[in-house]
Amino acid sequence: MYISDLIEDFLEHLEIESGRSKKTIENYRLYLERFLGIVSTEILDKDDIKASDINREVLRRYRLKLNRYGSDNGGDDLKTITQAYHLIALRGFFKYLARREIKSLDPSLIDLPHVVRKQVTFLHFDEVEDMLEQIDLSTESGLRDRAIIELLYSGGLRVSELVGLNRDSINLERREFMVRGKGSKDRPIFISEACADRVADYLDARTDSLPALFLNNSRNLQAVDTSGNYRRITARSVERIVEKYARLAGITKHVSPHTLRHSFATDLLMNGADIRSVQSMLGHADISTTQIYTHVTDAHLKEIHEKFHSETK
Repeated sequence: MYISDLIEDFLEHLEIESGRSKKTIENYRLYLERFLGIVSTEILDKDDIKASDINREVLRRYRLKLNRYGSDNGGDDLKTITQAYHLIALRGFFKYLARREIKSLDPSLIDLPHVVRKQVTFLHFDEVEDMLEQIDLSTESGLRDRAIIELLYSGGLRVSELVGLNRDSINLERREFMVRGKGSKDRPIFISEACADRVADYLDARTDSLPALFLNNSRNLQAVDTSGNYRRITARSVERIVEKYARLAGITKHVSPHTLRHSFATDLLMNGADIRSVQSMLGHADISTTQIYTHVTDAHLKEIHEKFHSETK
C-alpha cells in the first residue's frame, strides 16, 4: 500500500478514533508530508512509495536530511525539539501500520533525539501580588483584569481554556468547575476563595447578559451574534494584559499567561503537593511533562535540607 494513502488513513484515525485536536492533526500532516517529500524526492527518487520501502537505511538518511533541512533549503535548521516532533509523528504512524499488520519499519527503531528543555520561568507569590497591586479596581476593565490574573494563577488554566469559559461554566460557590483541555479531555479546576470573589466582583459590575465569562473592551454592539462571541476576549488580549501588569510591577523577565500556569504548578510542588496530583490538576497526559517542574523545586529542597537536617560536629 502506498504511503500517501496510509497517511490519510492515519490522520482520519487520529481524528475519529483517538479524538486528537485539529491542531495536532494539522501538525502531524505537516510532519508526515515532509517525511514523504524528503523520502520520495531525495532518498528513493520514486513518485509512489510503499510502506514496505521504508527500512533502517531510509530512516537513517531521512534523519540526516531532517537535521540539515534548513541548510539544504536556504533557511534556519530545525531545532532539536522540532525534529523530535517529526519523529514522534512518524513513530505514531508506523505503530498504526503495525496494528494493521502492514509490513513496514518497526516503530521501535525510531529513537527520539535528546532534548534539553528550557528552564521553566515562574513567578514567586510576592511577584504575583505585585502584579495584582498595579490594577485599578475602580473600572470594569480593571476588575476583569484582576479576575483574569487571579484565575490563571489560582486554577492553573491554559489561556485557551480561560477565554473559552462562559458565565455558567464556573461555580463560584463551590469554587470548582470542569474545563475541556488538550485532546478534548475534561479535568476539574479548583480556585481559591479570593479568586472566586474577584470573578464575582467583575460579573457584578457587568450590565450585559452575554454568555462569555470575559469580554473585550469593544462597545461595538452593531455586530449580530446571539452567542455574544464577538465580545469574547481573545488569547492575544489576555497575553497583553498579563504583560502589561508584569511590566508595571517592575518584573524584568518575560511573563505570559503560561508563566502563571507554571507558577501555579511550582507553588503547589514547593508547598508539598505530590507530582501525580499536580499532573492531574494541569491536565498532563504524561508524567514526564510535569517533571519539567522538578528541577525548579530542587533548590527549594536544598533549602529545607540545610534548615532542618542535623549537622554532625
